Amino acid sequence: MPEFRGNAMAASLEQVRPNLPMLREVILFPAWADFLASGSPQTSLPHVSPDDAAQIQYTSGTTGFPKGALLHHRGIVNNARFCAQRLRVMPGEVWANPMPLFHTAGCVLGVLGAVQSRAIQVPILAFEPGLVLELIESERANVICAVPTMLIAMMEHPDFGRRNLSSLRCVFSGGTLVPAELVRRIESTLGVRFAIVFGTTECSPLLTQARLDDLPEDKANTIGRALPQTEIKIADPATNQPVPVNTRGELCTRGYLVMKGYYNMPEATATAIDNEGWYHTGDLASMDERGYCRVEGRLKDMIIRGGENIYPREIEDLLFSHPAIAEVAVVGVPDHKYGEVLAAFIRPAAGQAPTEEELFTFCRQHLAPFKTPRYWIFVDALPLTPSGKIQKFVLRDRFVREDLPPDIWREDFP
Repeated sequence: MPEFRGNAMAASLEQVRPNLPMLREVILFPAWADFLASGSPQTSLPHVSPDDAAQIQYTSGTTGFPKGALLHHRGIVNNARFCAQRLRVMPGEVWANPMPLFHTAGCVLGVLGAVQSRAIQVPILAFEPGLVLELIESERANVICAVPTMLIAMMEHPDFGRRNLSSLRCVFSGGTLVPAELVRRIESTLGVRFAIVFGTTECSPLLTQARLDDLPEDKANTIGRALPQTEIKIADPATNQPVPVNTRGELCTRGYLVMKGYYNMPEATATAIDNEGWYHTGDLASMDERGYCRVEGRLKDMIIRGGENIYPREIEDLLFSHPAIAEVAVVGVPDHKYGEVLAAFIRPAAGQAPTEEELFTFCRQHLAPFKTPRYWIFVDALPLTPSGKIQKFVLRDRFVREDLPPDIWREDFP
């Protein structure tokens, strides 16, 4: 588009076009009809194989600068198909899609999932909780995918109790921490079946997905089982060998879904995909004897406090169960004595004002002392990627900057 959500996209393209000698065509959507009319039945189309690159999809940038994952047709088409099948999407059902179309959740799961199911897609090009609630009611939506921050915003919106949302039968979510308490709240409040999905941009994007008829405790506490035609391995980060059942290790995957590599980044590709074709997600997980997986945290997120390994996911799950907390992120920050200590960034629930003492006591009732955050920072908003994931590196960087006044933590993050 010439302009979208305040971004002068056509002007930006013209600015960089002199550095793109291989760029052959630029097509603006306002001239889409002219573009279609310029073709003919005699036009010779190029041969495209399933393994050819389909798109360069940039990672979320939750831990650093985004990388361009080169995804292929086989990966995105089949990943969307398997996701929709596990959701039992039927022809004619209405699929509301508030996920951004510049990311795989929107353009792969939402668009291709609806197309292959012959469902009716309702694209919502810019998320606004009141608008999403209105469209669920007016379009009689049956299926919706939304990241936890979106779901929380919708349930906190004044219109939530006034809208008729009875058409919804299925909500699925993933991409970031989906606390068990949020899963239970959504199912009980909306009367729907909930499914957690888990994946990465590099995997087209899904590795695992819960089934709608899974046990409530499995939907609330696991990320489901591997999708069809997907290999999963929980590996020892040091040896790359599989670990025993119910043992924490790095989540790895292999199969049709893995990207071709990072665009123009061979070293990063070699680090992510080993010689046996396993993609290393960097996520810590475990798998039980039934094949259900649990995410325990991120290798990069692991906090080492005085020699003790701490995984923020456990602390975030606990804090999210507190009724006064809407969102939470726990990060490690430098400390002269212990190397790292925990800082908890809290966005209070609407109308709530939890105190440091209250939350400290709450954690101490359930956690070991070394897992209890030392710093409590209350914020009005958390820094998010465009796809709705919390940018923990931004929180960590802002914390260690010495030029910030103490009251900066009461301000919104950009």
